[in-house]
Amino acid sequence: MHPDVVVMGAGIIGAACAQALRQRGLAVLVVDRHGPASGTSAAGEGNVLVSDKEPGPELELAKASRELWPGLAEDAESARSFEWEEKGGLVVATTTEAAEPLKAFAAKQRAAGIDACELSREEALTHEPHLNPEITAAVHYLQDAQLNPVKATRTLLRGIEVTRAEVSTTDGRSVTTSTGVISCGAVVNATGPWARNFGVNVLPRRGVVLVTTPLPGLIRHKVYDADYVGAVASGDADLQTSGVVESTQAGTVLIGSSRQRKGFDDTIESKVLKALARKAIALFPMLTDIPVMRAYGGFRPYAPDHLPIIGEDPRTPGLWHATGHEGAGVGLAPATGRLLAELMTGDTPLVDPRPFRVDRPEVMV
Repeated sequence: MHPDVVVMGAGIIGAACAQALRQRGLAVLVVDRHGPASGTSAAGEGNVLVSDKEPGPELELAKASRELWPGLAEDAESARSFEWEEKGGLVVATTTEAAEPLKAFAAKQRAAGIDACELSREEALTHEPHLNPEITAAVHYLQDAQLNPVKATRTLLRGIEVTRAEVSTTDGRSVTTSTGVISCGAVVNATGPWARNFGVNVLPRRGVVLVTTPLPGLIRHKVYDADYVGAVASGDADLQTSGVVESTQAGTVLIGSSRQRKGFDDTIESKVLKALARKAIALFPMLTDIPVMRAYGGFRPYAPDHLPIIGEDPRTPGLWHATGHEGAGVGLAPATGRLLAELMTGDTPLVDPRPFRVDRPEVMV
C-alpha cells in the first residue's frame, strides 16, 4: 500500500508536518537518511520565541505555534517527554545606545498582541539575581518557552513510520531513495538546510552553542542581549554573535548565539567560542570561572527574505515545501505543520499563507 504523503526529513518541521497530516486521516511515511532529529533539530537550544520577531507574518506564525505547543504537552507525560518549560524570556540592553531601541521594539510587539513588560533594573535583577547589574534596560516576555528539540521531535513522530534512506529525486508523486522508489500522493520537502536539492533557495547558516557544567536554578529564563534581534534579521554572511544564555532542566547552561554562512563547513572555530563566552560573561559575570563541557554546532535553513517557505511548488504538482525557518524551526513547527496540512487538504488556514508561498522571487531556484 502506497502512503498518501511522503515527508522528506525527520527533523522537528518534518515531524510536525507528519503529525498534522496524520491527524487529518492521511497515511504518512517519513524518510530521513539518518533518522529522527539527527540534523538541525539536534543542534539548537529548543527555543519557542515570540520576543525576537518583528510584527508581521513570521510573528503571526510564531503566535499561532505558541498557542499550539501547550496542547501538544497537555498531559504530564508529554510535557515531561520533551521538557516543556513556560519559563519566559528576558531581553536586556547592555549599553545606553541600545536601551531606547529595545523599548521601541517591545512597544511594537505589544501593539501586535505580545506580552512584553518593561522592567526596571531592580525588577530585572529580581527575575535574574546573577544578571550584570550594569544593564540599561530590560523587557520580560512571558510567552517565551523552551523544550528539548530532540525529544519533542520523537514525541511528534510517535505512531508514524520512519524509514532510513537518502532521497535523491522526487517528482511530487514519488521519491527515489537509496533503497528504492516510493510512490505516493504527495511529497513534503522538510529537509531543512538541504532543501535546495529539491528546488528552493535555502542556504545553510552555521550556529554554535556552548554547554557548561550544571548550575541548577541559577539562571531562570532565556536571557539575551538586545543585539540578538538584529543578528536574527541580518542577511550578512560574515560571523555574527550575540549574548544568549539559558539553562536546561538538567541544570546545564546553554550559551549562544552565532550565525555564519560558510556552506556546510562544520569546523568549530576558537574565535566563535571565545566570542560567545565573552558575551555570556557580559550578561552573567558569575560565568567567568564556570567550566564549559562541550560545544556543538549545526546548520540552519536560511531563506534570503527571512521567511519560511510553506506550500505547494507551482512547478511540480504534488511537491510541497516546509523549510527556511533558520533558527526558529522549533518555535514555528506546530503552526507550520498545521498550515501545510490545511493547505494540502483544503481546510481554512490558521494564518495567511501568502507570505510563505513558494513562488516568491527570493526563494525560487
